[in-house]
Amino acid sequence: MFKLSNLFKLVKKRKTVGRGGSRGGTSGKGNKGQKARSGGYVPPAFEGGQMPLHRRLPKRGFNNYRFKKDVEIVGLDDLETRFESGDVINKSVLIEKGLIQGKAGFTVKVLGGKGLTKKLNITADAFSISAEAKIKELGGEVRLTQER
Repeated sequence: MFKLSNLFKLVKKRKTVGRGGSRGGTSGKGNKGQKARSGGYVPPAFEGGQMPLHRRLPKRGFNNYRFKKDVEIVGLDDLETRFESGDVINKSVLIEKGLIQGKAGFTVKVLGGKGLTKKLNITADAFSISAEAKIKELGGEVRLTQER
């Protein structure tokens, strides 16, 4: 029968290693070397200072770098503050105003923001659904430079 004063332990107590005393001079850590020291740790792939295998072998496999697309993002909030009602906006105008950087082969996407109160005619590579709806709602024009 179980008694609160006489319960058996569910988990065995872990052996304390590396403190001298009753277990002898090495205290269960073997003799000398990095692993015998306090805080001693050797990574699994460590080869004694030799160039490890995972660094000796050539890199292989897929890399997405060649296929990545540079997308410059412009918010409606930025357009609201920098342009007047009825302005025509395209990539070159955005670069002039400093809203985007003119990198080679980039696309421009217009995202919706808090609000737009001006009628703008915007030409860009992509529009978010909310941005497109807000621009058209105010009588502005949305033109795509490329197909989706």
